[in-house]
Amino acid sequence: MPKEILSYTPHELSYASYEEKPLASDEIRVRVDYAAPKHGSELHGWRSDPDAPARDFDAGTKCFMEKPRNGGEEAVPGAFRPGNMWVGRVTETGSAVASFRVGDRVAGYGCLRETQTVPVDKRSEPGLGFCVDVLHVPEEMPWQAALSYDPCQFAMSGVRDAHVRLGDVCLISGLGAVGLLAAELARLQGAGMVIVSDPIERRRRIALENGADYAFDPLTEDVGLAVKRLSANRGADAVIETSGSYPGLQTALRAAAYGARIAVVGWFQPCRGAFDLGLEAHMNNATIFFSRACSEPNPDYPRWNWERINRECWRLLSSGKLSCEKLFDPVVSFQDAAETYLDVVDRHPEKSVKMGVRFL
Repeated sequence: MPKEILSYTPHELSYASYEEKPLASDEIRVRVDYAAPKHGSELHGWRSDPDAPARDFDAGTKCFMEKPRNGGEEAVPGAFRPGNMWVGRVTETGSAVASFRVGDRVAGYGCLRETQTVPVDKRSEPGLGFCVDVLHVPEEMPWQAALSYDPCQFAMSGVRDAHVRLGDVCLISGLGAVGLLAAELARLQGAGMVIVSDPIERRRRIALENGADYAFDPLTEDVGLAVKRLSANRGADAVIETSGSYPGLQTALRAAAYGARIAVVGWFQPCRGAFDLGLEAHMNNATIFFSRACSEPNPDYPRWNWERINRECWRLLSSGKLSCEKLFDPVVSFQDAAETYLDVVDRHPEKSVKMGVRFL
């Protein structure tokens, strides 16, 4: 039987076998070749404080609402399954599937498991024509590029929402996969100077190799002041904050030019330390814009929406306009993936950029 990685307890992972059910008429089955987890948002619920109140986002009020943890009954623990995107080959198709054949190279969303069974020819969200569950992957497309589809969506949204324009000085704060792709996209957008900031040396090095002009360590350097001095004291015209850390946002405010726009892409958790809105934030009239690619309507609706962002990301990735190979480090076998995930994703993020898992 095929296996998957799952957890019932924070900071612990194990392998479990699962049963493959017969295909529905609209489904395909895929043997996975490569996959990757997220390094940010998927950890939030897994690591959450069990004593903290549970909250769900209420679509009607647009507020997070506290809910009873057990609803008056003993809770049945749910499994956490790490994973985000995968690339593989179709091994079986349902009777009604017309757009995929056995042997096709495809990519989609799912947890770290040896096979994927997914519906096709359907829209994953109402009204969206491209956000399908499975994408055709050209044979010449690197697997790393296909697995960069999800982070690219949010990187593109950040670049657009920060209003990066031709000749701008652009600062990217945080160099996970989203930040590294945002740096490349800012260059493609025509930024005159791309500056990046991250405390992890290997991430700064990759950014420079992929075209960034300057890279700074915020733990040892005054990044805001450095940006000002590199730009004749003007500061960054556009800032893209992807770290999800309050020190990163503080740096963004210090580096921003008067009247600049800061696109906050990272998903912040409650502030546990000092964060000061009485310094540069008060004096320099910057705009902080919370950027989330999949929230509709898009700020540029009706010209842009989630569907168009997805289409443009896939075009850039499949045409080789973005360099993604160096983002995946380390790449490990599926047999070593659980241990490696705990090491480089959960405990020591400084050891990784974006973890890749090899099933071949």
